Amino acid sequence: MLPELVSYLEGLPEPHILFDRQYRILAANAAYRRQFSPQASVVGRTCYEVSHHFSVPCDQAGESCPLSRSRASGQRERVLHLHHTPQGESYVNIELVPLRDAAGEQAYFIEKMEPLRVAQGQPAAQGLIGRSAAFQRMLELVSRVGPSQASVLLLGESGTGKELVAQAVHEASPRAANPLVVVDCASLPETLFESELFGHERGAFTGANTSKPGLVEAASGGTLFLDEVGDIPLAMQVKLLRLLESGTYRRVGSTELRRTDVRVVSATHRDLKAMVADGRFREDLFYRLSTFPIALPALRDRADDMALLAVALLARVAPQRRLALSAGALALLQRHPFPGNVRELRNVLERAALLADGASIDAGHVQRALGADDAPATAPDQSGSVVLQAPPAPWPDASLRSVERAALQAQLKTHRGSRAALARKLGISERSLYRKLRELDDEPGGP
Repeated sequence: MLPELVSYLEGLPEPHILFDRQYRILAANAAYRRQFSPQASVVGRTCYEVSHHFSVPCDQAGESCPLSRSRASGQRERVLHLHHTPQGESYVNIELVPLRDAAGEQAYFIEKMEPLRVAQGQPAAQGLIGRSAAFQRMLELVSRVGPSQASVLLLGESGTGKELVAQAVHEASPRAANPLVVVDCASLPETLFESELFGHERGAFTGANTSKPGLVEAASGGTLFLDEVGDIPLAMQVKLLRLLESGTYRRVGSTELRRTDVRVVSATHRDLKAMVADGRFREDLFYRLSTFPIALPALRDRADDMALLAVALLARVAPQRRLALSAGALALLQRHPFPGNVRELRNVLERAALLADGASIDAGHVQRALGADDAPATAPDQSGSVVLQAPPAPWPDASLRSVERAALQAQLKTHRGSRAALARKLGISERSLYRKLRELDDEPGGP
């Protein structure tokens, strides 16, 4: 049987190897040799030595071994591994199939390997980067759901890279050649949400001088990514539900029922279950969106990835300089909690790069860059020295509204960043922030 099996594997387009119960590789097809070992033969070597440069099987080195799992389950197994390749470390989807002999015992094993091109285990110019256990658990879910048509709900704190993960789901799907269309639900005013999503006909409302297709139509055949889905107005949620359940929608100002073929990936940092309980989010829409939820780990849970991320992000924020990070600087970054996650890390590294004149970022540069976020409001006194300015304390009989107004006014006076950054600092959406600012403008005396 073996020669015929080897001949069969040789003709398969995906990388395959055949090995025995002692992990010894008996055959590797042309696709495997091109992808993983173009210069040296792998026959006779163990799979774990070739793939991982390990001296012991994967399950004895902290990895999940598909052969060990197959022996326990008696069936095929799938795992995600980080493999060594001539191009560096690369994530690979492995599907292992056991072959039984005449006595019914598992005698041989076939592994099919598919490189996961949307993530790297080393610094890269773009895409997902990481090798920590939390990152790999998330990535395995992405690799499993990507090829399907299931709706995906990405859950995680702000700055954890939800749009990058949505891109990874899209690129791992059969829709990868078609568009990925991003809908920023938090930034769309309620009055424009429907027309932006579904499009409108000429004359549908004041200013609609021409017909315009919506984002749903633009995403047809591809993926529609609804970012910050928790900010979708209640009135729009039922129309979105109809789209998800039937694939149909109507442009604003039209009675014509249109069809589209989209796969929906959504994301939020909010607790949607709590919003459902409060009546702020439809329960039926929640269950329709969360067919396959994926929790994105916070940066503080990925301490092992800090060095990889720092190198990659420095190359992105200062591509001309080839900056290095000192051991002391890296230690400071690893101790910082980073509530803003990878987005905050990028900002800190960009500031540190601007503060550094040489080719190295030292602990002092990182300390100054981290301190910029925590700098207190200051003002000069009459002698010219700087004194701290604290916001006035609310009076004992103040109403909740007046306390909120005073706090917002204090933040507006001291905040020097963008409105988006202020919204994140306050823990609200940009749309909520703009609504509160309009309320301030409407009050006597303005803001």
